[in-house]
Amino acid sequence: MKFQFLFFCIFAIGTCTDPYYPHLDKYQSVLVVEGLVTDEKVPYEVRLSRTFQSIDSIPEIINDAIIHISDETGNMTSLKYSGDGIYKTDSALFCGELGKTYTLHIETGDGNKYQSQPCVMLPAADIDSVYFNREEIIDNIRGKISAGIMIYLDIEDNNEYGRYFLWEYEETWKFSLPYPRRYEYINGAFIKLDTVREYCWKSNKSGEILILSELPDQEYSGKKVPITFIASDESDRLTDRYSILIKQYSISQKEFDFWHNLKQVNEDGGNIFDTQPFPVLSNIYNTDDPEEKVLGYFEVSSVKERRIFIIPEDLKELDLPGFNYNCLKYVVAPSDYKPPMSYDEIYEGFMAHEGIVFVELIDNEKVVFVQEECSDCSIVGTLTKPEFWDDLQ
Repeated sequence: MKFQFLFFCIFAIGTCTDPYYPHLDKYQSVLVVEGLVTDEKVPYEVRLSRTFQSIDSIPEIINDAIIHISDETGNMTSLKYSGDGIYKTDSALFCGELGKTYTLHIETGDGNKYQSQPCVMLPAADIDSVYFNREEIIDNIRGKISAGIMIYLDIEDNNEYGRYFLWEYEETWKFSLPYPRRYEYINGAFIKLDTVREYCWKSNKSGEILILSELPDQEYSGKKVPITFIASDESDRLTDRYSILIKQYSISQKEFDFWHNLKQVNEDGGNIFDTQPFPVLSNIYNTDDPEEKVLGYFEVSSVKERRIFIIPEDLKELDLPGFNYNCLKYVVAPSDYKPPMSYDEIYEGFMAHEGIVFVELIDNEKVVFVQEECSDCSIVGTLTKPEFWDDLQ
């Protein structure tokens, strides 16, 4: 999550010398709250955790809290714990509405009570279009230039909506392996498999903070907003069929300021004495101790979304480098050995190496062995096609 990433960046910054992790006697664990209510008819989530004490610790999840959301009319909606520090609403009982004001209430197991400032659900402008262009990005860390595509969007220019925006996206892509396992070898016989795990899907959710402000005295700049860059030779995203779903939220100026400050903390670098996350003010506070530091933000916004699909044919004119799986592959026949070896001996010899599997018989003579992750796509992806997936788009 964004906040866990923030603390990892701050406490695990690498330098040219050995990292220094001083002992912080006065360090206090901080409550982290991540919550979002939209006008989508889905369960809304609130995630609770506490920041870790050191580089070797993991965030402590909070599983014993009582959470509810209220509106300005006094209606209350309770959230149910679902595991991993996540509490959810029932989508059949509660859905956010435009113009309504919502407040988050939390009571932790130790008796502390927290509350968010009231948040109004603002309307979100439409996404006018989502598209991509060929771009080259300089990677200063590795000292190379990466070619690929940058995905952009245009916001519908409508002054009645807010001028502060936040985006999230989820990528999903279909990929195929170069050497899927098509045969098995049993007791001297080559048997063709009925099921070949060649095509799978992967997904990835955005982790970076994507925000934009439109100031009244500035020329409208909601055009060609960069969302994410895909280096074509560094990922299998563009090898078969790729899809991205972008969600656009209309946020308040205060919420924009929160994400802007958090983004600066993430990107400033330096060391733990340069910039601490605590000045990044939250809209959540301890009702009995307002001076207690809390990290996180209770977000309330309507949402607009747009999905596009990209296939290799769309990229033909862009002259992009291709992706190489770099799989180890061995193609041998009994006659390659002096004296000739039996198939049993060849099979046993290769299979004795961890991570190597038999995948295919070629021309009724040669046998093929590859790395296991290059033979079964379910090792790195899922065989289950997403419900929204359309191979015709």
